[in-house]
Amino acid sequence: MILEIVSPEATLFKGEVTSVYLPGVNGSFQILNNHAPIVSTLKQGVVKITANSFKFEKEVAAKFTKVNEQNYNLEIASGTIEMKDNKVIVLAD
Repeated sequence: MILEIVSPEATLFKGEVTSVYLPGVNGSFQILNNHAPIVSTLKQGVVKITANSFKFEKEVAAKFTKVNEQNYNLEIASGTIEMKDNKVIVLAD
């Protein structure tokens, strides 16, 4: 599935991922490939991204924390997520 993370300043990430773990306002949840369509609000916490490979723009790479070769984390203050047609869009603050 495709993940796109957008902040007010820039697009932080866009690429193919295997899973995304998100801090929902009613509890954290994970999205995998072919997940049902969903729209949710996010609270302060960590977005955990799993993928086979990562490619970050130099300007935003410092915002991500590397866990290992296939996992990166991103701290957010709040946001919104939409999953539709195997594309996840996260609008993050």
